Amino acid sequence: MNLHALRLFAKVAELKSVSKAAESLRISQPAVTIQVRNLEKEVGFPLIESKGRGITLTPNGKFLYEQARRLFDLENDIEHKIAQVRDSGAEDLNIAASYIPANFLLPKWLSKYKTAFPTRKVNVKTENTQQVIEQLLHYKADLAFVIEENDHHPDIDYQFLMNLEFCFIAPYHHRLAGKTVSYETLMREPFILREEGSSTKDLLLALCKLHKAPPPNIGMQLYGLSVSIQTVAAGFGVMLAPSIALDNFIRQKQVAKIYVEGIEINRPVFLCTRKNEINVLPHAGDFIHIINSSCHPGL
Repeated sequence: MNLHALRLFAKVAELKSVSKAAESLRISQPAVTIQVRNLEKEVGFPLIESKGRGITLTPNGKFLYEQARRLFDLENDIEHKIAQVRDSGAEDLNIAASYIPANFLLPKWLSKYKTAFPTRKVNVKTENTQQVIEQLLHYKADLAFVIEENDHHPDIDYQFLMNLEFCFIAPYHHRLAGKTVSYETLMREPFILREEGSSTKDLLLALCKLHKAPPPNIGMQLYGLSVSIQTVAAGFGVMLAPSIALDNFIRQKQVAKIYVEGIEINRPVFLCTRKNEINVLPHAGDFIHIINSSCHPGL
């Protein structure tokens, strides 16, 4: 494949305009158009369509654009890692993690890792599950940690680490605190709902379908686990949360669990790597060994 033409197409797709792409790349608009048309002939299907003063991608164009982004992200990642090795003799370890693994699992593993390898640099980025997977796919992270039951990406290897218990909580003096109720009854309460892309939100909505209950009565939508729990502790709403994050709030009588008839929720934590790349990440191998020793001490 003509990588020069692919790079021009990716810029057109990014800016949604041939003229803007030409201006950005400082070449003529006809030159960009010719390269995109040649690429279409090479792959055997149309990539772009005119839309007003700009363009839109065909379904196949969207697919190729996504693959092109990953290819050029890999190129940037290689250049960055070469610079790291040249300057310091070692690569940085870049980790992306959703909120629960980042706050309640990674700290103890990172502490062991830095104690064993004090000169190695580690960068951790915390985002929701969807964003974490994007970070991994586009070479912004070497390893990722997520809680995800379904919709595993075909280009990612998922290594199971452990299950975490989840439960419903309410303010400590809430009328349902400590009681067992039906799922439908609980959904009538004002819910603290997480942001789009949160696997906890997706699970809650999936439970509604499974139990043929109405969707939750949304009282508030908040970005992040900590602010959501603190809002419940302050006296508003109910929510689904990991038990590992609740010990202090329960001990201080700020929140209480609500039990739901016939429901126990255990969610899997996964270590994620790009497909078939686990053996080409030597700088991450020591960290993975520490994790496996902690989660599977018998292995």
